[in-house]
Amino acid sequence: MTAQRPLDSEELASTAPEREVLEAFLDAYRAELAGALRGVSEEQARRRLVPSRTTLVGLVKHAAAVERNWFFHTLARLPREQIAGNSTGDDASWDVRPTETLADVVAEYEDVCRQSRRLAADVDLGDTVPHPRLGMVSLRYVYVHLIRELARHCGHADILREQLGVTAQG
Repeated sequence: MTAQRPLDSEELASTAPEREVLEAFLDAYRAELAGALRGVSEEQARRRLVPSRTTLVGLVKHAAAVERNWFFHTLARLPREQIAGNSTGDDASWDVRPTETLADVVAEYEDVCRQSRRLAADVDLGDTVPHPRLGMVSLRYVYVHLIRELARHCGHADILREQLGVTAQG
């Protein structure tokens, strides 16, 4: 009999209450996306392999901007001018300054994720906040939207790593 791999964090939450399940999946995708930069060089992470602005390091930079948009601006209702860093998730959110290292981008992303968790901690899943396009959105919606977005970007990262010849994350 072969040994089974340990359960992932989202598998451990398989019978947990809804919030714990959502947070486990969101955190799993956050970690997977940041982990996509492991084992690649600075040059590889910045290499554009598709016509869009998408790069491995750009995916992580963009994810930080998306977190700021949904948690800092939308959920906490902070004005964009009071938020350090891109908080729109627009085209510019993919840009990484030449002076920023992979470690800098990962540290920034992990810090933004910590702040997002803190901002959401005292909000109930059903609590709603205004959104300029959708009317009102709940924390539940924000969690599911971010899970969807990060899952897509993790898939993008897998493909970029494969194109670079770096498939195993570790």
